[in-house]
Amino acid sequence: MSLASSNPSQLFIPGEEARTELVIDKSRFIACAAPAFSVEEARAYISKIRGEFPDASHHVPLFIIGHGAGATMHCADDGEPSGTAGRPGLAVLQGSGLGDIVVVVVRYFGGIKLGTGGLVRAYSDAVRMVLDTLPRAEKVATSLIMVTIAYSLLERLRLLVSEFGGRLIEEEFTGEVTITLRLRDERVDRFFARLNDMTRGHTNAIIIEKQANTIMPVDKV
Repeated sequence: MSLASSNPSQLFIPGEEARTELVIDKSRFIACAAPAFSVEEARAYISKIRGEFPDASHHVPLFIIGHGAGATMHCADDGEPSGTAGRPGLAVLQGSGLGDIVVVVVRYFGGIKLGTGGLVRAYSDAVRMVLDTLPRAEKVATSLIMVTIAYSLLERLRLLVSEFGGRLIEEEFTGEVTITLRLRDERVDRFFARLNDMTRGHTNAIIIEKQANTIMPVDKV
């Protein structure tokens, strides 16, 4: 899997946790993936999955923290024959273009041995399957913005937030509507300009917080 981008500095991360299940010759492979921004977070997630599936035959852990040459990577076979589980899974993970990610492949042995080649394919396919369902995001600087607007402009504001890839946090309805949203920093000036045009200058919009690292979905804006 490849995540080609026209922006070479674009660094992809998981947008949220995802799980998939693959059954091969009665063995169940449950692949669990999530964002992790430190080795400690990755290990905590691995422990969580082990606790959730305590009776599984194997819990194969993989993680990549960071991106590129400076990334911290780890994998283990967790009792499977050497080189048949962790390394193949990590190779798929490396090829995905994702960083700040942890994956645990849980296996329930079904009584039929898969052989060395079968295990390599099974763990590779399990990781590939969960990555195919995983929403992509970026870790970016964002601003939390509060906008007060007339009721008549509410739907147009919602559309504007969506157009700019913003995330609606809260809507409060009093004499006017107050909306709290989160937006990528590089889009704030353009958003404010469009908002000013839309309301002909009759709005109140302020930045109430800045956050250096926010998980935001990848979009085309």
